Order: sequence, then structure tokens, then C-alpha cells
Amino acid sequence: MWSSGVPSSSGTGLSLWAVPRQHGKPPPSSPPCGTAHDARQGPQRLGTAAALRLREAASLARAAGLAAAAGGVMESAVEELMPRLLPVGDCDLPDDFDPTVPPRTPQEYLRRVQIEAARCPDVVVAQIDPKKLRKKQTVNIAISGCQPAPEGYSPTLKWQQQQVANFSSVRQSLNKHRHHWRSQDLDSNVNMPKLEDEEGWKKFCLGERVYSEIDAESDNEHLGIDYIKVGFPPLLSIVSRMNQATVTSVLEYLISWFGEKKFTPELGRWFYALLACLEKPLLPEAHSLIRQLARRCSEVRVLEENKNEEQVSALNLLICLVSRYFDQRDLADEPS
Repeated sequence: MWSSGVPSSSGTGLSLWAVPRQHGKPPPSSPPCGTAHDARQGPQRLGTAAALRLREAASLARAAGLAAAAGGVMESAVEELMPRLLPVGDCDLPDDFDPTVPPRTPQEYLRRVQIEAARCPDVVVAQIDPKKLRKKQTVNIAISGCQPAPEGYSPTLKWQQQQVANFSSVRQSLNKHRHHWRSQDLDSNVNMPKLEDEEGWKKFCLGERVYSEIDAESDNEHLGIDYIKVGFPPLLSIVSRMNQATVTSVLEYLISWFGEKKFTPELGRWFYALLACLEKPLLPEAHSLIRQLARRCSEVRVLEENKNEEQVSALNLLICLVSRYFDQRDLADEPS
């Protein structure tokens, strides 16, 4: 951390006021002006003043990054004002010294450091490949609130308060019994993906049918209870094993999916469970994610052509939890 103290000429910083000057009268030790002693000291005083001006000019040049153009004399003055942290004199090295081979003695090492430092350019320009940055650009940054609910579908304040109370009870129950459910053995067919396996988590939560966008009716005869195809529900034995890093990552994966796909019941169940597992106070990343989720729910709610009351209620619920339980009040639906 940088210090806020005033730099001085005795340390590594530069100071234009490091040499104090007296005004009004000369120092007590100075003889009266016009004497022979004063005449003898004239060249010495002139040389001292010139040296001070030279040092001051060197300090300004170095602060402006122009020390290289100031000349060898100015560089030596700067070094006098700013001595090296570890002064190194001339090293007695053999004539066959090769700086490209590993050093064998401390002197060779120090000399090699000096050579490498002298080769460093004064200005370095980073070579940035724009193609690599395009994939990491932040897009669709929304700073506004949620879009209003369609006419006739805006939830009442009483309904929202009831959902927040129910959600709070679920969270308390989950925290109370987390250790118990975490100790339970999972079924042999439950293989939770690794944290960084984004596609694996999408298939795990949504199932291959939703992930691959297979028509449910054409594949209904072969589904049964094959969770690999229909997706694993957010069972307590599963979500209790997820730490906060996993909860946040899976929430990010599913929100990313939801940004391009339609809303499904499987998605809604997992959103509700992951929100129940989020610990307060929220981390900045989780804070951004749940706001993104609420905005996306409001967009889908408006774009829904055939207003499915069950689906609109699910979207209203997610917006309600984000805005009222997690205190993102600017995203809340206005009571009808």
C-alpha cells in the first residue's frame, strides 16, 4: 500500500523542498558580504547553487519520465538524490564472463541483474489480441428494473408477503436438517457433476429431454422415472451437499441457459432450491445473478403469448423472492 507521507530527499522519493533556505538574513556563520573571505567563497557558493539547481532539474526530469534525455550528468545527480536500494560496485569478473549462462558466483549474479535491467525498455506496450477479448465481453447489461406484469397478472402484496414467509420457513428447515440430509447416501444413479462442468450440470438439473429439446410427447413412452432423461429434482440429499461456490456456479449455469431458452418446470424447481440455499449477506456475484434472474423472468412473463397461469405464477414467485426476500426492492412488482 502506498504511503501518504511527504517524500524526502533522504529516502527513495523526491522533494523539491528537501533543501531548506533561510530568508531575511544569512546564516550566522557567514561573514559579512563584500569581505575578502566572501570573495574567496564566491565560486564555492556559485557551485553549490548550480548543483542544487541541477539536482532540482534532475528531480523534475525523472518525475516526468524524461531522465533519459537529461544526460549523463543529470542521471548521476538523480542517483545521488536517490541512491540504489542495494548499491553494487564494479564487480571483478573474468574476461570470459558470459551473461547468458547461469551465474556461478554472487558477483556474476549481480552483474547479470544489472545487464537485464539495462535492457528493459522505458515504455512497454501490451500486445492484445482483440479476438480473445470478444468472447469475454459483458453484454446485455440491464440497469433498469423489471418489466411490469401483464394486465391482470400482477400479484397482490398479500400474496407476495405470504410467499416470502413460506420461503423463509423453507430456508430455516433446510439449514436445520442440512447435516442430516448430507449424511444420507445418494442413490447409485446420482452422479453429481464437478463444479466447472457447466454442460454436465445443465443435463443433471434439466435432463437430456429438456437439454436436447426433445419433444416430450414423442419420448414419453420411454421416460418412466429415468432421471437422466427427465433431470434430477433438487432433493434435500443433493442440495445439502452443495457448498456456496457450487450453488452460485449452478445458478449461473442455469440463468445462462434461461437467457436463451424457454422457462420449464424443471428450471423453476431448481431456481427455487438454489435461492433457498443462498446464504445472506449475498456475495457480489450472487447479488448480480439473482437480479439478472428477476429481469429475465419479467421479460419471459411479458413475451408469453398464451398466458399460462401456472407459469406466470412461477415467474411471479421468483421475482417476488429476489425483490422482497433478498431486498432488491427496485425489482418488485407493484401490488395490484
